[in-house]
Amino acid sequence: MISALSRPRRTQSRRRRRLTSLAAAGALALTGVAALTEPAHADAGPKAYVSNFGGDAVSVIDTSTNTITGSISVGSNPTGVAVNPADTQAYVTNFDDGTVSAFDTGTDAVTATIPVGSNPLTVAFTPSGTRAYVTNLSDSTVSVIDTATNTVSATVPVGAGPNGTAVNPSGTTAYVTNNGDDTVSVINTAANTVSATVPVGDGPSGVAVSPSGTNAYVTNNDGTTVSVIDTATNTVSATVPVGAGPNGVAFSPSGTRAYVTSTGSDDVKVINTATSTVTATVPVGDSPAKIEVNPSGTAVYATNRADDTVSVIDTATNAVTATISGFNSPYGIAFVPAPPTAQEADIDVDLTAKPNLGLLVPYLSYTLTAHNTGPDAVTSATLTAALPPGASATNLSAGCTVAASTVTCTYGAIADNASVNKTFRVPLHLLTLGKVKVTGLRTASAPTDTNPANDSAAVTCTAVSVILVTCP
Repeated sequence: MISALSRPRRTQSRRRRRLTSLAAAGALALTGVAALTEPAHADAGPKAYVSNFGGDAVSVIDTSTNTITGSISVGSNPTGVAVNPADTQAYVTNFDDGTVSAFDTGTDAVTATIPVGSNPLTVAFTPSGTRAYVTNLSDSTVSVIDTATNTVSATVPVGAGPNGTAVNPSGTTAYVTNNGDDTVSVINTAANTVSATVPVGDGPSGVAVSPSGTNAYVTNNDGTTVSVIDTATNTVSATVPVGAGPNGVAFSPSGTRAYVTSTGSDDVKVINTATSTVTATVPVGDSPAKIEVNPSGTAVYATNRADDTVSVIDTATNAVTATISGFNSPYGIAFVPAPPTAQEADIDVDLTAKPNLGLLVPYLSYTLTAHNTGPDAVTSATLTAALPPGASATNLSAGCTVAASTVTCTYGAIADNASVNKTFRVPLHLLTLGKVKVTGLRTASAPTDTNPANDSAAVTCTAVSVILVTCP
């Protein structure tokens, strides 16, 4: 089964036996693969991609409902999966094909197939997203992919049986676990050369770099520990006992906790990174492989390769809250944050008038109000006031102008349920008689206005003379 990936190259015969068992397991599993379908609906929450080693496909999970919503056909025996920092593209390694499938996270359509080395296992993007590092288990190399062209731009020799890979937050260093010789290769990403080799525990498999970049955690899959590498010195600063067969590892967004899958005990260990001690043990499915934390840090997802499920753990309670079924030897997992929801803000336009009378400078004073009824904040808006033919305006508020008997006022940010007023005056003349009508109108605003029914307001004053004017 896939656990064989964790220790491929102790001897050539051992490697052959383990790779043969992988191929056999994949062939058997394929007999139960259903026809692949496109996603049933747009995902409401963050998407999770899970590689199915036995199904030659990547499952799409809507994490708001924890259901599988679609399947993406990729290469043979997919293992590692990663999403670029821009959340626009994902890579999945196809173990038996020697390729990487690239697919668009918006459409879930495969856009490229990239030849790499023999038995590619895991993949990690640089923070800039311009390169991806792929471990080639049987070649003892790492392929560096130029993501702009989807071609291999460099090949880096590393230790025996490279397994896991992770790039530090600054993008200067990639860490590769060498399962066959119990080391970690430290790659300088500027030169794409190995700058250090760090001895760790027995059969290193997974690796993750802390959000601060100060530590790299390495799971020693043929042992019972996690090695903590001080990235400043490239030496092991702590060894954390976690139980049999540790494999996947991931950090919480704050870096205060690390989560480790233990394939030998079918559970997830929670490590307090300040004390380097296990603070909780969470039982999950059979032979958990990889693990990732969702973008908000509220849940951890562990792939259980032997029972075809994914366990969802609440990070507040360290309890399994959901078990998702329907996979085929699930292995790698990666997240795409939910697309931002469309914002809406309704502007209710109001217009009032008040006469200021006298023989010298009589005028009507107007207040043009933009009231935001929500639900989101207004970032900008434009309201106009149409004056009677031949009329003009004076004493305009900041942001207002007048041209051809039209006052135009621009408004900045307006919070939900807040109002902003703009004022101006319309002078009255000795010959001004009858109805004086002014109409206010919302002509533009952001975000989208949801209720055009309240986008205008009018007020009509009646002038009998410059000293007798009434307004409602």
